[in-house]
Amino acid sequence: MDPELVPTGRPSLSPHPGMAATLDLNHSSVSEFILVGFSTFPPHLLPIFFLLFLLMYLFTLLGNLLIMATVWSERGLHTPMYLFLCALSISEILYTLSITPRLLADLLSTRRTIAFAACISQMFFSFTFGFTHSFLLTVMGYDRYVAICHPLRYNVLMSPRGCACLVACSWSGGSVIGLVVATAIFHLTFCGPNEIQHFGCHVPPLLKLACGTDVPVVALGVGLVCITNLLGCFLLILLSYTLIVAAILKIPSAEGRHKAFSTCASHLIVVIVHYGFASIIYLKPRGLHSHKSNTLMAITYTVLTPFLSPIIFSLRNKELKTAMKKTFLSKLYPSSNQVASVNVVLEEGRRMTIPSPVGL
Repeated sequence: MDPELVPTGRPSLSPHPGMAATLDLNHSSVSEFILVGFSTFPPHLLPIFFLLFLLMYLFTLLGNLLIMATVWSERGLHTPMYLFLCALSISEILYTLSITPRLLADLLSTRRTIAFAACISQMFFSFTFGFTHSFLLTVMGYDRYVAICHPLRYNVLMSPRGCACLVACSWSGGSVIGLVVATAIFHLTFCGPNEIQHFGCHVPPLLKLACGTDVPVVALGVGLVCITNLLGCFLLILLSYTLIVAAILKIPSAEGRHKAFSTCASHLIVVIVHYGFASIIYLKPRGLHSHKSNTLMAITYTVLTPFLSPIIFSLRNKELKTAMKKTFLSKLYPSSNQVASVNVVLEEGRRMTIPSPVGL
């Protein structure tokens, strides 16, 4: 562990030409932070964590890229639901890119420092893509509501232009929240110490390092912004599924009810996982957990949730799973697919030439 930085005055933090210049930062006595993260864990566990998180990270990237490639190549999947799924995959890829590579590097490094401007950038992008993910889940819930409760008006309400506007609003909303949170936090003055009790630039640990009389006001404001938006998204999704369940229960046949529910099962599971892990982290009682347990709980939201999302959508969505097999297996085993096609043609010919038992 590196020793804490000992300030020798108030070094001028001239605005960084990128993010720092945009935020017009105050001067602080801290020019870089130390990410404590997993440094308190036994050293022999760090390579194990590195390998585990690396595999999960690569699988997250591969799974989301496969979903995007499948939707792009299959014209039958060019529908609003899969457009939103592609946008969700992009947000997950970018979210993991903003946190996981830095986490993996620190697991194998003895110097876990992060520059002031880099910390700002990480917070901005993680909040931007994280909230974009929440907004897109809300939009997908609305899409399922329209498809099940108003099927005759679906093409009108979910027109290509309307879908593009919903996706654009989700990304714009996430960017605004990311900018607001990063601006508010890094307008505070950080007088030292500079050790962040986390593996990333997370808001609560940074607030503990800030000094000044405006820290409680900023903490309250940031908390209200985050909780209001997350709770609003959750309530809208809950309302959508309440109306969906009410509509499904009115379907007379059991097969019809099953088919209707299966179209939104994967989305519902992802929502439960997303908000379930988020509530564990942000609604847990303070002071009841050690730094190690807090670090492991944070991993569930930053690494495990993005890892599970493409698995759930791929396994629970029959249409997407079939399209993936058709798209990628045909490229890996072209000869087997040709043989299968010939067998189908021969079977159809056999059925046409053999007389039916009824006519005998």
